[in-house]
Amino acid sequence: MRIVMARTLPGLLIAVVAVSCLSAARAAPPERSVSASRQFIVYGPDAHLRAGMCDLAERTKKKALGVLQQPDEWKTPIVLHVQYPQANLPDLPPSRLNFSQTGFGLKLQLDLTVMPHASTPEIERELLRAIYLEIMYRAEPNTPAGTPYVEPPAWLVDGTLAIAPDRDAAAIADSLGAVVHTSNVIPLDEFLRQRPDLLESPSRKLYGAYSAALVSLLLDAPDGRRRLARFVASLPRASNDPFADLTAHFPAIGDSADAVAKHWRAIVTRLAARERYQLLGSEETERHLAQLLRVEIREPKKPAATYALEEFPKFIRVPARKAALQQLRDSILRLSARANPLHQPVLAEYEQIAMLLARGKTKRIEERLARARETRELISREMGAIADYMNWFEATQSETQSGAFAEYMKAAELAQERPPRRRDPISVYLDSLEAQMQN
Repeated sequence: MRIVMARTLPGLLIAVVAVSCLSAARAAPPERSVSASRQFIVYGPDAHLRAGMCDLAERTKKKALGVLQQPDEWKTPIVLHVQYPQANLPDLPPSRLNFSQTGFGLKLQLDLTVMPHASTPEIERELLRAIYLEIMYRAEPNTPAGTPYVEPPAWLVDGTLAIAPDRDAAAIADSLGAVVHTSNVIPLDEFLRQRPDLLESPSRKLYGAYSAALVSLLLDAPDGRRRLARFVASLPRASNDPFADLTAHFPAIGDSADAVAKHWRAIVTRLAARERYQLLGSEETERHLAQLLRVEIREPKKPAATYALEEFPKFIRVPARKAALQQLRDSILRLSARANPLHQPVLAEYEQIAMLLARGKTKRIEERLARARETRELISREMGAIADYMNWFEATQSETQSGAFAEYMKAAELAQERPPRRRDPISVYLDSLEAQMQN
């Protein structure tokens, strides 16, 4: 008996030690990193990924605090669980926000699956949702368990990101410019009822531009940032009428529906007009120039007559030509401030021609107009050839992608993907049976 015990005891000790080590390994907590403000606790498989997420979370929080002009007085830590896509979990959502009551306070956790095609703005949007949610419930740590929480408005999240200093205002101006040009600005109350998660890509982009306009409108109101901070803090108790809640906190934007509509159209038009500070492309310059080169003659007791500049013999002796040609010169000078540099000599030539015609001088004007027209046609042909070459080079020679068609390629890939299979035992059995029959 003693011999048997002596021989088996080491084996038992080894087994106990192995089981203990295995249990300890399984119970070991996952790796984590803590951000600079200590609000964000990031769990993830890779140290570089965790560090990058900590930095991105802190920079995103600065954008929210900058809009609200509030100090960093966070109460609830935000747990970020970051992971890469897993083959055994193909249906794992890109993001999931969990908000609950633990009995010792609120718990806020954001699960993120970092996809290969995920962009920084997409991750920032999810982080900002969690940040605003913490700010909204900061004064309500004893929210009862099971209480449905109110999400921050999508326009607040998108607008905060859109007006950030690192964002390009040209994208907002381009999106809003089209609706302003067609006088198709959506009413504010209708915009507040939109569901951005149900919008397709172009409409989603326009929604972001409208969001930037709304946040700008609120910040421009008297004491706008402080009022916006109070509005965010009141969101857990908001009613089902977002328009009424907004106007109650911001009475300065209008005391009637017409006044609110007027302020709303004004801010959208102002943001759309930001594009005037950017140089136009060659095609845009040519299009604007073609629209300008018309002279509208207004004489007393006669209907207005419009002529092309090349038709100067028809109006050269009309006294009203001076005012019309001076207006044309002013328009050309304004266009010169934004025109493509290749068109600057042509614009200067047209400005000189308009000045001479206003003085009644027509010597060699036809030749100068013909040369200007030929120069414009040459520029259009050369720029078209350059564009064709660049498209050919990118399609056949470039080793990197520009990303211009990323949204279309992503949509095509999603369309070709097979629908996810069900994981219940019966479905798994039927799938295996189908595979055997096919073989």
